[in-house]
Amino acid sequence: MLVAFSVSPSGTGRADDSVHDAVAAAVRIVRESGLPNRTDSMFTTIEGEWDEVFDVVRRATEAVGEHGSRVSLVLKADIRPGRTGELSGKVDRLEAALEDG
Repeated sequence: MLVAFSVSPSGTGRADDSVHDAVAAAVRIVRESGLPNRTDSMFTTIEGEWDEVFDVVRRATEAVGEHGSRVSLVLKADIRPGRTGELSGKVDRLEAALEDG
């Protein structure tokens, strides 16, 4: 399964309203998990089995919670049993379709 998620705190008390430290804490947990992952400007996507992916999302959310009084979590999942390598595979198929015109 692929899970794209975005997690951020509110009520950080920072004058500049920046959440980069909290997001870095979450991404660090994702990267240390050893699961395939990719982070862009809006979401982090992680690939693995249900229990292992959601364990990482839970721990990342808890890490963000240490940076504020509230946490916002947005999730989107693509559940395709028996499929692996979809973190890149979906993009590869899209690029091939674009080339075929």
